[in-house]
Amino acid sequence: MVTRFPSALRLLAAPLLLAGCGGEETGPIAIGAIGGEPRIANPNRERLDPPSAILLEASAQGLVRFDAGGEIEPALAQRWIVSDDGLRYTFRLGKASWSGGRITAEQVVARLRAAAAPASRNPLKPILGAIDEIVGMTDDVLEISLKSPRPNFLQLLAQPEMAIVLGGEGSGPYRAERRPDGAVQLAPLEADGEEGDQSPAPPLLLRGESAAAATARFAERQADLVLGGTFGDLPLARAAGAPGAQLRFDPVTGLFGLAFTAAEGPFARMESRQALAMAIDRPALAAAMAVPGLQPRESLLPPGIEGLAQVSAPAWIRDPLPARQARAAALLREAGEDGRLTVRVALPDSVGHRLLFARLRRDWAAVGVETIRVPAGAAADLRLIDEVAPAGLASWYLRHFSCESSRVCDPAADEMMEAARIAPDAASRRGLLATADRILAGLGPFIPLTAPVRWSLVAPRLTGFRANSFGRHPIGELIRQQP
Repeated sequence: MVTRFPSALRLLAAPLLLAGCGGEETGPIAIGAIGGEPRIANPNRERLDPPSAILLEASAQGLVRFDAGGEIEPALAQRWIVSDDGLRYTFRLGKASWSGGRITAEQVVARLRAAAAPASRNPLKPILGAIDEIVGMTDDVLEISLKSPRPNFLQLLAQPEMAIVLGGEGSGPYRAERRPDGAVQLAPLEADGEEGDQSPAPPLLLRGESAAAATARFAERQADLVLGGTFGDLPLARAAGAPGAQLRFDPVTGLFGLAFTAAEGPFARMESRQALAMAIDRPALAAAMAVPGLQPRESLLPPGIEGLAQVSAPAWIRDPLPARQARAAALLREAGEDGRLTVRVALPDSVGHRLLFARLRRDWAAVGVETIRVPAGAAADLRLIDEVAPAGLASWYLRHFSCESSRVCDPAADEMMEAARIAPDAASRRGLLATADRILAGLGPFIPLTAPVRWSLVAPRLTGFRANSFGRHPIGELIRQQP
Protein backbone atom coordinates (compact mmCIF):
# COMPACT_ATOMS: atom_id res chain seq x y z
CA MET A 1 0.00 0.00 0.00
CA VAL A 2 1.55 3.33 -1.08
CA THR A 3 0.45 6.92 -0.63
CA ARG A 4 2.02 10.30 -1.28
CA PHE A 5 1.64 13.37 0.88
CA PRO A 6 3.41 16.72 1.39
CA SER A 7 7.04 16.46 2.47
CA ALA A 8 6.38 18.70 5.47
CA LEU A 9 4.23 15.91 6.88
CA ARG A 10 6.34 12.93 5.89
CA LEU A 11 8.45 10.98 8.37
CA LEU A 12 11.31 8.79 7.21
CA ALA A 13 11.14 5.22 8.33
CA ALA A 14 13.35 4.22 11.26
CA PRO A 15 13.63 1.14 13.44
CA LEU A 16 11.32 1.29 16.44
CA LEU A 17 13.32 1.62 19.64
CA LEU A 18 11.30 -0.23 22.20
CA ALA A 19 13.51 0.67 25.13
CA GLY A 20 13.94 4.14 26.61
CA CYS A 21 10.56 5.21 25.22
CA GLY A 22 10.09 8.96 25.44
CA GLY A 23 13.11 9.63 27.63
CA GLU A 24 15.72 9.89 24.87
CA GLU A 25 15.89 12.57 22.21
CA THR A 26 16.51 9.87 19.57
CA GLY A 27 13.90 7.41 20.82
CA PRO A 28 10.39 6.96 19.49
CA ILE A 29 7.84 9.67 20.16
CA ALA A 30 5.63 8.12 22.82
CA ILE A 31 2.09 9.54 22.84
CA GLY A 32 -0.34 8.94 25.67
CA ALA A 33 -3.93 9.72 24.62
CA ILE A 34 -6.56 9.86 27.34
CA GLY A 35 -9.22 7.26 26.67
CA GLY A 36 -9.54 3.63 25.66
CA GLU A 37 -7.42 1.46 23.41
CA PRO A 38 -6.84 3.13 20.02
CA ARG A 39 -9.06 1.57 17.33
CA ILE A 40 -9.95 2.17 13.69
CA ALA A 41 -13.53 2.88 14.72
CA ASN A 42 -16.41 3.77 12.43
CA PRO A 43 -17.46 7.33 13.38
CA ASN A 44 -20.83 6.75 11.72
CA ARG A 45 -21.61 4.18 14.40
CA GLU A 46 -19.82 5.38 17.54
CA ARG A 47 -18.20 8.49 18.96
CA LEU A 48 -14.44 8.72 18.79
CA ASP A 49 -12.46 9.13 21.98
CA PRO A 50 -9.06 10.90 21.68
CA PRO A 51 -6.95 7.74 21.08
CA SER A 52 -9.18 6.52 18.25
CA ALA A 53 -9.48 10.02 16.75
CA ILE A 54 -5.68 10.36 16.68
CA LEU A 55 -5.32 6.92 15.13
CA LEU A 56 -7.87 7.75 12.42
CA GLU A 57 -6.12 11.04 11.62
CA ALA A 58 -2.83 9.17 11.24
CA SER A 59 -3.95 6.12 9.30
CA ALA A 60 -7.21 7.06 7.52
CA GLN A 61 -7.05 10.62 6.25
CA GLY A 62 -9.97 12.50 4.75
CA LEU A 63 -10.07 14.75 1.71
CA VAL A 64 -8.25 17.48 3.65
CA ARG A 65 -6.64 17.74 7.07
CA PHE A 66 -5.41 20.23 9.64
CA ASP A 67 -1.79 21.23 9.87
CA ALA A 68 -0.09 21.94 13.21
CA GLY A 69 -1.58 25.43 13.34
CA GLY A 70 -5.15 24.33 12.60
CA GLU A 71 -5.07 25.45 8.96
CA ILE A 72 -6.41 23.34 6.07
CA GLU A 73 -3.99 21.46 3.82
CA PRO A 74 -4.26 18.63 1.23
CA ALA A 75 -4.76 15.01 2.26
CA LEU A 76 -6.51 12.54 -0.09
CA ALA A 77 -7.34 15.53 -2.29
CA GLN A 78 -4.17 17.00 -3.76
CA ARG A 79 -6.07 20.14 -4.77
CA TRP A 80 -9.58 21.57 -4.98
CA ILE A 81 -11.56 24.42 -6.49
CA VAL A 82 -14.43 26.32 -4.87
CA SER A 83 -16.98 27.91 -7.20
CA ASP A 84 -17.43 31.67 -7.08
CA ASP A 85 -20.81 31.31 -5.40
CA GLY A 86 -19.37 28.98 -2.73
CA LEU A 87 -21.81 26.18 -3.59
CA ARG A 88 -19.55 23.65 -5.34
CA TYR A 89 -16.32 22.11 -4.09
CA THR A 90 -14.46 20.08 -6.72
CA PHE A 91 -11.69 17.81 -5.41
CA ARG A 92 -8.97 16.03 -7.39
CA LEU A 93 -7.57 13.00 -5.58
CA GLY A 94 -3.87 12.25 -5.32
CA LYS A 95 -2.34 8.80 -5.80
CA ALA A 96 -3.43 7.32 -2.49
CA SER A 97 -4.18 3.62 -2.14
CA TRP A 98 -5.08 0.86 0.28
CA SER A 99 -4.75 -2.91 0.05
CA GLY A 100 -7.64 -3.11 -2.42
CA GLY A 101 -5.82 -0.84 -4.87
CA ARG A 102 -5.90 2.82 -5.67
CA ILE A 103 -8.59 4.89 -3.95
CA THR A 104 -11.24 6.10 -6.38
CA ALA A 105 -13.61 9.03 -6.23
CA GLU A 106 -16.61 6.67 -6.06
CA GLN A 107 -15.22 5.04 -2.91
CA VAL A 108 -14.76 8.42 -1.28
CA VAL A 109 -18.25 9.50 -2.37
CA ALA A 110 -19.77 6.39 -0.78
CA ARG A 111 -18.08 7.05 2.55
CA LEU A 112 -19.07 10.72 2.61
CA ARG A 113 -22.68 9.87 1.78
CA ALA A 114 -22.72 7.32 4.60
CA ALA A 115 -21.69 10.00 7.12
CA ALA A 116 -24.76 12.09 6.24
CA ALA A 117 -27.18 9.16 5.75
CA PRO A 118 -30.36 8.90 7.88
CA ALA A 119 -28.98 5.91 9.83
CA SER A 120 -25.64 7.59 10.55
CA ARG A 121 -24.69 8.38 14.14
CA ASN A 122 -21.81 10.59 13.08
CA PRO A 123 -21.71 13.60 15.46
CA LEU A 124 -21.24 15.91 12.47
CA LYS A 125 -24.43 14.67 10.79
CA PRO A 126 -26.66 17.56 11.99
CA ILE A 127 -24.51 20.10 10.13
CA LEU A 128 -23.79 17.88 7.14
CA GLY A 129 -27.37 18.66 6.12
CA ALA A 130 -25.87 21.61 4.27
CA ILE A 131 -24.72 19.12 1.62
CA ASP A 132 -27.03 18.91 -1.38
CA GLU A 133 -25.23 16.27 -3.46
CA ILE A 134 -21.95 14.31 -3.58
CA VAL A 135 -21.01 12.85 -6.97
CA GLY A 136 -18.01 11.25 -8.59
CA MET A 137 -17.08 12.99 -11.83
CA THR A 138 -14.21 10.69 -12.86
CA ASP A 139 -12.04 8.13 -11.08
CA ASP A 140 -9.98 11.02 -9.67
CA VAL A 141 -12.48 13.85 -9.31
CA LEU A 142 -15.52 14.31 -7.08
CA GLU A 143 -17.79 17.24 -6.38
CA ILE A 144 -19.70 18.27 -3.28
CA SER A 145 -22.61 20.66 -3.83
CA LEU A 146 -24.04 22.68 -0.94
CA LYS A 147 -27.55 24.03 -0.42
CA SER A 148 -26.10 27.40 0.55
CA PRO A 149 -22.57 28.77 0.99
CA ARG A 150 -20.50 27.62 3.98
CA PRO A 151 -17.19 29.52 4.23
CA ASN A 152 -15.86 27.08 6.86
CA PHE A 153 -16.98 23.88 5.14
CA LEU A 154 -13.45 22.50 4.71
CA GLN A 155 -12.99 22.54 8.48
CA LEU A 156 -15.71 19.89 8.72
CA LEU A 157 -14.03 17.68 6.11
CA ALA A 158 -10.74 17.86 8.04
CA GLN A 159 -12.22 16.34 11.20
CA PRO A 160 -11.36 12.68 12.02
CA GLU A 161 -15.08 11.89 11.85
CA MET A 162 -14.80 12.44 8.10
CA ALA A 163 -11.87 10.05 7.60
CA ILE A 164 -12.25 7.70 4.62
CA VAL A 165 -12.22 4.10 5.88
CA LEU A 166 -12.97 0.99 3.83
CA GLY A 167 -13.16 -2.42 5.48
CA GLY A 168 -11.48 -1.13 8.63
CA GLU A 169 -8.56 0.24 6.64
CA GLY A 170 -7.41 3.72 5.69
CA SER A 171 -4.89 5.17 3.27
CA GLY A 172 -2.34 6.49 5.72
CA PRO A 173 -0.17 8.51 5.82
CA TYR A 174 0.88 6.02 8.52
CA ARG A 175 0.62 2.28 8.87
CA ALA A 176 -0.66 1.14 12.25
CA GLU A 177 0.58 -2.06 13.88
CA ARG A 178 -0.79 -3.10 17.25
CA ARG A 179 1.63 -4.33 19.90
CA PRO A 180 0.79 -7.03 22.46
CA ASP A 181 0.49 -4.41 25.22
CA GLY A 182 -2.31 -2.61 23.34
CA ALA A 183 -0.16 0.29 22.15
CA VAL A 184 -0.07 1.09 18.42
CA GLN A 185 3.17 1.54 16.47
CA LEU A 186 2.85 4.09 13.67
CA ALA A 187 5.25 4.06 10.74
CA PRO A 188 5.02 6.14 7.55
CA LEU A 189 3.86 4.28 4.46
CA GLU A 190 6.54 5.80 2.29
CA ALA A 191 10.05 7.00 3.06
CA ASP A 192 11.44 8.03 -0.29
CA GLY A 193 11.51 11.44 -1.86
CA GLU A 194 12.67 13.54 1.11
CA GLU A 195 14.30 16.77 0.13
CA GLY A 196 17.88 17.57 1.20
CA ASP A 197 19.78 15.72 3.89
CA GLN A 198 17.17 15.67 6.62
CA SER A 199 17.73 13.08 9.32
CA PRO A 200 15.09 10.40 9.81
CA ALA A 201 12.48 11.48 12.34
CA PRO A 202 11.80 9.02 15.14
CA PRO A 203 8.90 6.56 14.89
CA LEU A 204 5.77 6.94 16.98
CA LEU A 205 4.03 4.89 19.63
CA LEU A 206 0.40 5.67 20.49
CA ARG A 207 -1.14 4.42 23.72
CA GLY A 208 -4.67 4.91 25.06
CA GLU A 209 -4.77 5.17 28.84
CA SER A 210 -6.34 6.90 31.80
CA ALA A 211 -5.45 10.49 32.58
CA ALA A 212 -3.67 9.34 35.76
CA ALA A 213 -1.54 6.82 33.87
CA ALA A 214 -0.75 9.22 31.03
CA THR A 215 0.33 12.07 33.31
CA ALA A 216 2.38 9.72 35.48
CA ARG A 217 4.14 8.31 32.42
CA PHE A 218 4.95 11.84 31.26
CA ALA A 219 6.26 12.81 34.70
CA GLU A 220 8.55 9.75 34.62
CA ARG A 221 9.85 10.76 31.15
CA GLN A 222 8.31 7.64 29.62
CA ALA A 223 6.10 9.71 27.30
CA ASP A 224 6.74 12.77 25.16
CA LEU A 225 3.16 13.88 24.70
CA VAL A 226 -0.19 13.60 26.46
CA LEU A 227 -3.26 14.46 24.36
CA GLY A 228 -6.99 14.54 25.00
CA GLY A 229 -6.96 16.42 28.31
CA THR A 230 -10.14 18.16 29.49
CA PHE A 231 -11.01 20.24 32.52
CA GLY A 232 -12.06 17.06 34.33
CA ASP A 233 -8.48 15.75 34.48
CA LEU A 234 -6.61 19.08 34.47
CA PRO A 235 -5.78 18.81 38.21
CA LEU A 236 -3.88 15.58 37.43
CA ALA A 237 -1.79 17.36 34.79
CA ARG A 238 -0.91 20.08 37.28
CA ALA A 239 -0.09 17.51 39.94
CA ALA A 240 2.39 15.85 37.56
CA GLY A 241 4.80 18.67 38.34
CA ALA A 242 5.82 19.35 34.75
CA PRO A 243 7.35 22.78 34.06
CA GLY A 244 4.73 25.35 33.14
CA ALA A 245 5.89 25.56 29.53
CA GLN A 246 5.12 21.85 29.07
CA LEU A 247 1.44 22.22 30.01
CA ARG A 248 -0.14 23.67 26.87
CA PHE A 249 -3.73 24.82 26.31
CA ASP A 250 -5.54 24.95 22.98
CA PRO A 251 -7.66 28.12 22.45
CA VAL A 252 -10.67 26.05 21.40
CA THR A 253 -14.26 27.20 21.11
CA GLY A 254 -17.35 25.10 21.67
CA LEU A 255 -19.83 24.23 24.41
CA PHE A 256 -18.99 23.82 28.10
CA GLY A 257 -22.07 24.01 30.25
CA LEU A 258 -25.21 22.25 31.41
CA ALA A 259 -28.16 21.18 29.27
CA PHE A 260 -31.64 20.60 30.68
CA THR A 261 -32.81 17.07 30.04
CA ALA A 262 -36.60 17.34 30.33
CA ALA A 263 -39.39 19.73 29.39
CA GLU A 264 -41.48 18.78 32.41
CA GLY A 265 -41.05 18.94 36.19
CA PRO A 266 -39.88 21.90 38.26
CA PHE A 267 -37.68 23.18 35.42
CA ALA A 268 -40.41 23.10 32.80
CA ARG A 269 -40.80 26.85 33.32
CA MET A 270 -38.43 29.06 31.40
CA GLU A 271 -38.11 31.32 34.47
CA SER A 272 -36.82 28.43 36.60
CA ARG A 273 -34.21 27.46 34.03
CA GLN A 274 -33.01 31.03 33.71
CA ALA A 275 -32.93 31.44 37.49
CA LEU A 276 -30.38 28.64 37.76
CA ALA A 277 -28.32 30.26 35.01
CA MET A 278 -28.29 33.73 36.57
CA ALA A 279 -27.30 32.46 40.03
CA ILE A 280 -23.87 31.18 38.93
CA ASP A 281 -20.75 33.23 39.67
CA ARG A 282 -19.01 32.61 36.35
CA PRO A 283 -16.02 34.90 36.90
CA ALA A 284 -15.21 33.03 40.12
CA LEU A 285 -15.60 29.70 38.32
CA ALA A 286 -13.32 30.75 35.46
CA ALA A 287 -10.74 32.03 37.96
CA ALA A 288 -10.85 28.73 39.86
CA MET A 289 -10.25 26.82 36.62
CA ALA A 290 -7.05 28.91 36.20
CA VAL A 291 -6.70 28.39 32.46
CA PRO A 292 -4.89 31.19 30.60
CA GLY A 293 -7.28 33.29 28.54
CA LEU A 294 -10.41 31.43 29.68
CA GLN A 295 -13.39 33.76 29.95
CA PRO A 296 -16.82 33.26 31.54
CA ARG A 297 -19.64 32.92 29.03
CA GLU A 298 -23.33 33.65 29.38
CA SER A 299 -24.38 33.16 25.73
CA LEU A 300 -24.97 30.00 23.73
CA LEU A 301 -23.01 31.34 20.74
CA PRO A 302 -19.47 32.69 21.12
CA PRO A 303 -19.02 36.33 20.07
CA GLY A 304 -18.20 36.86 16.40
CA ILE A 305 -19.25 33.41 15.18
CA GLU A 306 -19.95 33.44 11.40
CA GLY A 307 -19.71 37.21 11.37
CA LEU A 308 -22.81 37.77 13.52
CA ALA A 309 -22.81 41.38 14.67
CA GLN A 310 -23.91 40.27 18.12
CA VAL A 311 -25.05 37.13 19.88
CA SER A 312 -27.99 36.90 22.25
CA ALA A 313 -27.04 37.30 25.88
CA PRO A 314 -29.54 37.46 28.76
CA ALA A 315 -30.45 40.87 30.14
CA TRP A 316 -29.40 39.85 33.67
CA ILE A 317 -25.68 39.87 32.80
CA ARG A 318 -25.71 43.63 33.47
CA ASP A 319 -26.79 43.09 37.09
CA PRO A 320 -24.37 42.43 39.97
CA LEU A 321 -24.31 38.90 41.35
CA PRO A 322 -26.17 39.66 44.63
CA ALA A 323 -29.07 41.22 42.71
CA ARG A 324 -29.16 38.29 40.29
CA GLN A 325 -29.18 35.74 43.08
CA ALA A 326 -31.97 37.58 44.92
CA ARG A 327 -34.09 37.57 41.79
CA ALA A 328 -33.26 33.91 41.11
CA ALA A 329 -34.30 32.94 44.62
CA ALA A 330 -37.67 34.63 44.17
CA LEU A 331 -38.30 32.93 40.83
CA LEU A 332 -37.37 29.52 42.20
CA ARG A 333 -39.56 29.89 45.28
CA GLU A 334 -42.50 30.31 42.93
CA ALA A 335 -41.63 27.05 41.14
CA GLY A 336 -40.66 24.89 44.11
CA GLU A 337 -42.79 22.65 46.27
CA ASP A 338 -42.68 23.60 49.97
CA GLY A 339 -40.42 26.47 49.00
CA ARG A 340 -37.39 24.36 48.02
CA LEU A 341 -36.08 22.81 44.82
CA THR A 342 -33.64 19.99 44.21
CA VAL A 343 -31.58 19.76 41.01
CA ARG A 344 -29.73 16.62 39.92
CA VAL A 345 -26.59 17.22 37.88
CA ALA A 346 -24.98 14.38 35.88
CA LEU A 347 -21.19 14.74 35.82
CA PRO A 348 -18.26 12.39 35.20
CA ASP A 349 -16.37 11.25 38.28
CA SER A 350 -13.11 13.19 38.09
CA VAL A 351 -11.24 15.71 40.20
CA GLY A 352 -12.01 18.66 37.94
CA HIS A 353 -15.70 17.83 37.68
CA ARG A 354 -15.92 17.55 41.47
CA LEU A 355 -14.48 21.07 41.66
CA LEU A 356 -17.11 22.24 39.16
CA PHE A 357 -19.87 20.59 41.18
CA ALA A 358 -18.69 22.25 44.40
CA ARG A 359 -18.92 25.67 42.73
CA LEU A 360 -22.41 24.98 41.37
CA ARG A 361 -23.64 23.64 44.71
CA ARG A 362 -22.36 26.74 46.53
CA ASP A 363 -23.99 29.18 44.07
CA TRP A 364 -27.29 27.35 43.94
CA ALA A 365 -27.45 26.94 47.72
CA ALA A 366 -27.40 30.74 47.87
CA VAL A 367 -30.76 30.79 46.03
CA GLY A 368 -32.36 27.96 47.99
CA VAL A 369 -31.63 25.04 45.66
CA GLU A 370 -30.23 21.73 46.85
CA THR A 371 -27.82 20.23 44.32
CA ILE A 372 -27.24 16.49 43.99
CA ARG A 373 -24.46 15.02 41.86
CA VAL A 374 -25.30 11.83 39.95
CA PRO A 375 -23.10 9.74 37.63
CA ALA A 376 -22.85 10.63 33.97
CA GLY A 377 -25.62 8.79 32.15
CA ALA A 378 -27.91 8.58 35.20
CA ALA A 379 -31.33 10.23 35.34
CA ALA A 380 -30.77 13.93 35.97
CA ASP A 381 -32.17 17.41 35.45
CA LEU A 382 -28.94 18.71 33.92
CA ARG A 383 -26.13 17.02 32.04
CA LEU A 384 -22.71 18.37 31.14
CA ILE A 385 -21.87 19.20 27.52
CA ASP A 386 -18.12 19.53 26.94
CA GLU A 387 -17.50 19.61 23.18
CA VAL A 388 -15.10 21.44 20.88
CA ALA A 389 -16.71 23.06 17.85
CA PRO A 390 -15.54 21.26 14.67
CA ALA A 391 -15.91 24.40 12.53
CA GLY A 392 -16.74 28.08 12.82
CA LEU A 393 -20.45 27.49 12.23
CA ALA A 394 -23.21 28.95 14.41
CA SER A 395 -25.50 26.11 13.32
CA TRP A 396 -23.31 23.58 15.17
CA TYR A 397 -24.15 25.29 18.48
CA LEU A 398 -27.81 25.90 17.73
CA ARG A 399 -28.57 22.41 16.46
CA HIS A 400 -27.64 20.92 19.83
CA PHE A 401 -31.00 22.34 20.92
CA SER A 402 -33.21 21.53 17.96
CA CYS A 403 -36.30 19.44 18.69
CA GLU A 404 -34.48 16.44 17.18
CA SER A 405 -31.64 16.73 19.71
CA SER A 406 -33.12 18.29 22.85
CA ARG A 407 -36.21 17.78 24.99
CA VAL A 408 -36.23 21.53 25.69
CA CYS A 409 -36.75 23.16 22.30
CA ASP A 410 -38.91 25.50 20.24
CA PRO A 411 -40.20 24.59 16.76
CA ALA A 412 -39.87 28.25 15.76
CA ALA A 413 -36.10 28.07 16.31
CA ASP A 414 -36.01 24.87 14.21
CA GLU A 415 -37.80 26.70 11.39
CA MET A 416 -35.17 29.44 11.44
CA MET A 417 -32.36 26.86 11.36
CA GLU A 418 -33.92 25.05 8.41
CA ALA A 419 -34.38 28.31 6.54
CA ALA A 420 -30.75 29.24 7.26
CA ARG A 421 -29.65 25.92 5.78
CA ILE A 422 -30.91 26.97 2.35
CA ALA A 423 -30.42 30.73 2.64
CA PRO A 424 -29.21 32.14 -0.69
CA ASP A 425 -26.43 34.30 0.76
CA ALA A 426 -24.39 34.86 3.91
CA ALA A 427 -26.35 37.94 5.03
CA SER A 428 -29.69 36.10 4.89
CA ARG A 429 -28.17 33.15 6.74
CA ARG A 430 -26.81 35.38 9.49
CA GLY A 431 -30.21 36.99 10.00
CA LEU A 432 -32.00 33.64 10.31
CA LEU A 433 -29.37 32.21 12.68
CA ALA A 434 -29.55 35.35 14.82
CA THR A 435 -33.31 34.88 15.12
CA ALA A 436 -32.89 31.23 16.14
CA ASP A 437 -30.31 32.33 18.70
CA ARG A 438 -32.71 34.89 20.20
CA ILE A 439 -35.48 32.29 20.48
CA LEU A 440 -33.21 29.81 22.25
CA ALA A 441 -31.79 32.51 24.53
CA GLY A 442 -35.34 33.23 25.70
CA LEU A 443 -36.08 29.52 26.10
CA GLY A 444 -33.00 28.69 28.16
CA PRO A 445 -32.31 25.01 27.29
CA PHE A 446 -28.62 25.39 28.18
CA ILE A 447 -26.55 27.04 30.92
CA PRO A 448 -23.27 28.17 29.34
CA LEU A 449 -20.27 28.48 31.66
CA THR A 450 -17.04 28.99 29.68
CA ALA A 451 -15.39 27.66 26.53
CA PRO A 452 -14.19 24.03 26.72
CA VAL A 453 -10.74 23.34 28.17
CA ARG A 454 -8.29 21.21 26.17
CA TRP A 455 -4.74 20.68 27.40
CA SER A 456 -1.65 18.69 26.44
CA LEU A 457 1.64 17.85 28.12
CA VAL A 458 4.45 18.44 25.62
CA ALA A 459 8.10 17.45 25.99
CA PRO A 460 10.69 20.04 24.85
CA ARG A 461 11.83 17.83 21.95
CA LEU A 462 8.45 18.28 20.23
CA THR A 463 9.39 21.57 18.60
CA GLY A 464 6.61 21.34 16.00
CA PHE A 465 3.72 21.20 18.47
CA ARG A 466 1.44 24.23 18.16
CA ALA A 467 -1.69 25.09 20.10
CA ASN A 468 -4.65 25.77 17.79
CA SER A 469 -8.35 26.53 17.85
CA PHE A 470 -9.40 22.96 16.94
CA GLY A 471 -7.18 21.07 19.36
CA ARG A 472 -5.92 18.84 16.54
CA HIS A 473 -2.24 17.90 16.51
CA PRO A 474 -0.98 15.96 13.46
CA ILE A 475 1.65 13.51 14.58
CA GLY A 476 3.80 14.09 11.50
CA GLU A 477 4.54 17.65 12.57
CA LEU A 478 5.50 17.10 16.19
CA ILE A 479 9.19 17.65 15.46
CA ARG A 480 9.95 20.63 13.27
CA GLN A 481 12.41 19.75 10.54
CA GLN A 482 15.50 21.96 10.50
CA PRO A 483 16.49 23.63 7.20
